[in-house]
Amino acid sequence: MASFSTKDVQALRRLTGAGILDCKSALEETGGDMEAARRRLREKGLAGAAKLAGREASQGAVALAVSGQNAAIVELRCETDFVAKADSFVSLTDELAQLVASKGEDATAERSEAVNDLRTTLKENISIGQVVRFELAADATVGNYLHVQSGRGVNAVLVEMQGGSEGLAHNVAVHIAFARPVYLRREDVPAEEIASERATLEKISRNEGKPEAALEKIVEGRLNGWFTEHVLLDEKYARDEKRTIAQLIGDAKVVRFAQVVVGG
Repeated sequence: MASFSTKDVQALRRLTGAGILDCKSALEETGGDMEAARRRLREKGLAGAAKLAGREASQGAVALAVSGQNAAIVELRCETDFVAKADSFVSLTDELAQLVASKGEDATAERSEAVNDLRTTLKENISIGQVVRFELAADATVGNYLHVQSGRGVNAVLVEMQGGSEGLAHNVAVHIAFARPVYLRREDVPAEEIASERATLEKISRNEGKPEAALEKIVEGRLNGWFTEHVLLDEKYARDEKRTIAQLIGDAKVVRFAQVVVGG
């Protein structure tokens, strides 16, 4: 006679999210010991997750959080958008962001068991992706923006500024979300990347038959165009292309920014 009841199976299912047959089997194997059965299911889930580890996890969710003078973005990765939209998945992503903002980047380890449980329940390769944390200066203003799609964050931005209002910082964050700059200022672009781009533009201009006498000027003009697509302060403001971001912020200063995009 079984040492557990149907109610025990249902209780274990609610606790772990595993299937009814899996729960029944775990209870049979452990003589009806609920905690041992839960561990057995987790162990089986972890073994399955190891097999899933090689599968591409290009979907997921991102969340951001601000706690005092700290701000954070956390990405939780999975395989399908169906799983990424699950309430349990989105909720854990939010919780991880709050933890990182409050305690630091290593705080994600506190919820490693919860991540493992999701692997068991949702049966996908689930892992923590990018983690960003800003420790803000006392006089800093932080701007943030989270683009939400189908109930989960897919594009998160943090901006730290000095001398600007919260509204200005938010507007810069919204711009970054859609323009996706790579660098803050021209000085941040590696010299070798600039040299490579200049050489490419020169080759393109020669192939187009541009006159040799005007070649240098043409290349520099095109290089400036490249900067306006990759450097935040050089970019045209998304809401008013007559102004660059540098002109938009005026005397204020963008100290740094971070952007995390699902699948990016």
